Amino acid sequence: MDHLPPVFQIGNLTVRLGGFIDFSNIWRSSNLTSGPATAWNGFPYANSPNHGLSEERFSAQLTRFSTLLEANPTKSVRLQAYVEADFGGSGGTTNSVQINGYTPRLRQGYFTFTEKDWGLHVLMGQAWSLTTNYAKGVIPRQEQLPAVTDNNQIPGITFTRVPQVRIAKDWAQKYWLALSVEDPQATVAFSDSLSSGGTLPASYGRLAGPRVFYSNAGGVLLNPNTQYSYNPAPDIVLKAAVDTSFGHYEVFGLGRWFRGLIQPPGENHTHKSTQFGGGVGAGMTVPLGTDKLQLTGNVLAGQGVGRYGPTLLPDTTFDKNGNPSPVPEIMGSLGLVGHPARSVLLYTYGGVETAGRRTYLGADGLQHGYGATDLNLSGCEYEFGTCSAQTKTLAAFTTGGWWHFLDGHYGSVMGGLQYTYIRKFAFKGNDGAGHAVDPTTYGHTVYVTFRYYPFQQ
Repeated sequence: MDHLPPVFQIGNLTVRLGGFIDFSNIWRSSNLTSGPATAWNGFPYANSPNHGLSEERFSAQLTRFSTLLEANPTKSVRLQAYVEADFGGSGGTTNSVQINGYTPRLRQGYFTFTEKDWGLHVLMGQAWSLTTNYAKGVIPRQEQLPAVTDNNQIPGITFTRVPQVRIAKDWAQKYWLALSVEDPQATVAFSDSLSSGGTLPASYGRLAGPRVFYSNAGGVLLNPNTQYSYNPAPDIVLKAAVDTSFGHYEVFGLGRWFRGLIQPPGENHTHKSTQFGGGVGAGMTVPLGTDKLQLTGNVLAGQGVGRYGPTLLPDTTFDKNGNPSPVPEIMGSLGLVGHPARSVLLYTYGGVETAGRRTYLGADGLQHGYGATDLNLSGCEYEFGTCSAQTKTLAAFTTGGWWHFLDGHYGSVMGGLQYTYIRKFAFKGNDGAGHAVDPTTYGHTVYVTFRYYPFQQ
């Protein structure tokens, strides 16, 4: 976007238009009933009739429009505003029977202030999280995102796209330090069926468990059909990066806070419980002897960081007292991106996300929490069986490419092909007769995509 020529001016503002018209053919080996964003953790086990029931779908929802506004009040000061939207939303009347009326949604919307002489950069608004891997520096529109079609990227990468306030400092555009305060949200999972306001199973030696509250349905201007977690404080990201002739390298720390309300057994009041989580991560973008071949990679490890991976492993579960208990997790990916010709881009990525255990022993002698290893999972192996398997690891391999077969002052027309193989592993359980059960499943996705970039010259 930054390299596009100005389309027009409004007073002292330069206006650049961007985006593309997208048409994608999506095929999945299991029916997820999903649009052009794959729920990687949603591939079903053999108990589901959707397992092995292939899914075929056409979509234009990834069609995207963007606008970049820029002003330069002085030689050293630059102001920018960026808005980006696609049609990845849906309303209560949306369907694919006749009109496919999918709704616009905000992808990004932020403004930036840059003081070049000071090396100061400020961002406010909705943008890619500072945890996202970057190709250069830590400034927006320089993110090193996988070159894939799927709107849920690939398993193993680190990202969110959230409202935030970011302050960054550069030294000679080589060394970078940034701090971002970002909108929080937590995902929760438990081995038993448990909604906010539900009661935990009693722990060993106790007669009753506490009642726990952890989320509310959306209110004004939020989605009333989804749950929003209690958030005592924003997520905090601190990142350092360096750009050299040998590539771009970065490290960061992530801090998070999780809150719940606990009503102890026999009491008629609640008390708050706040727990700390977070992790450390790193990323790189390295040329392999030539600018036509790059190695990219990222890693994030910590407790309660599941939200930052495309698989959406849970951030927290609960301990025996009802306190939020951050789940240990690690995620990472490695990729090769090549440009064998000016009009061709090829890529291959491997990624993995894995979660650890957080359980307590119940009065019934069973484990409760996340990662329980004594669940009866025999139903996971046959159709219409009951399967309560919890995901331990999800690994994926992705390959594909893009070909710009028309390029000129009229824009660019390109075609893309993407294939992903995914394997999902659950925590082990048993069949109720003392035999181990180790549920696993797999999936394939194929995207065939065509895009027209009218402003890309």
